[in-house]
Amino acid sequence: MKRMMIKTLVAAAALAAFGVAHAQIKEHTIKFATQNPKGHPLVMGMEKFADIVKTKSGGKIKVNLFPGGVLGGDAPNVSALQGGTLEMVTMNSGILASQVKEFAIYDFPFLFANSKEADAVVDGPFGKKMHARLPEKGIVGLTYWELGFRNMTNSKRPINKVEDFAGLKIRVIPNPINLDWVKALGANPTPMAFPEVYAALESKALDGQENPYSVISANKLYEVQKHLTITNHVYNPQSVIISKKFWDTLNADEKKLIGDAAVEAGKYQRQVARDAAGTALADLKKAGMQVTELPAAEMDKLRDSMRPVIAKYAVSVGQDTVKEIQDELAKARK
Repeated sequence: MKRMMIKTLVAAAALAAFGVAHAQIKEHTIKFATQNPKGHPLVMGMEKFADIVKTKSGGKIKVNLFPGGVLGGDAPNVSALQGGTLEMVTMNSGILASQVKEFAIYDFPFLFANSKEADAVVDGPFGKKMHARLPEKGIVGLTYWELGFRNMTNSKRPINKVEDFAGLKIRVIPNPINLDWVKALGANPTPMAFPEVYAALESKALDGQENPYSVISANKLYEVQKHLTITNHVYNPQSVIISKKFWDTLNADEKKLIGDAAVEAGKYQRQVARDAAGTALADLKKAGMQVTELPAAEMDKLRDSMRPVIAKYAVSVGQDTVKEIQDELAKARK
């Protein structure tokens, strides 16, 4: 009998604590946008985030997802975030260079050799310091998820050597560094919001584009692109960002809940993204894409062609930022 009473008291205390915790959580609705379609690893991460938030808030905080660029391209999403009409977005970290110039470093070609290095840098002091630059721009960085390593596709010809890129009209993320490294290959860069890319490839207004396998597959770009070249030229961390206007309305418990949920969902999202990369490549081959790998000597030429671009942007992002990331990479490589 005594044991039963103790159990009842413990259960009641736990329930009371649960109630107190939830009493600190108010009702909120979060709109969470991305350019990627349903079924993509990023959207799966968003779904996981929504589930965690719903559970931990006792259903008080609801996350509505807007995948596939339905709320516009990245630039309008950033503006909406700053204005407080959109609560959350996940996007390529390098796109935030339009707000804070140092973020262009995330678009540096051949910066990371593998995802382990990327995790160490973005989850460590460097990544946190970068996100800490955003609040004065009306944005709060919660954590980093993953898009993956980017590869080139086109509808014209197989790429067997660096010279084969010459003359191709390639869509790039609207960022100066991306324009410059495509020009360095002798190709013609075309900045374009991602929701417009499929139609531009289909109409032959563009010859090609560059993205990770999962993006190429999920967006069915194999329907309008025949050739895939494995280059792994840029790794894209994804910043999970929230409107500062919205963030400032939250109490400490709500902020902790949302921040923790973003990190927890990120662990799941990265694993899904990495598992999906190999599957997506196999699926692209099955869908009829012709896949080529550049020989080692051509990969060296590809890296060499991009060195002047990296040197140019090392100046504009600041030598201190470059040294900081190089120091973090050196630690990760030990």
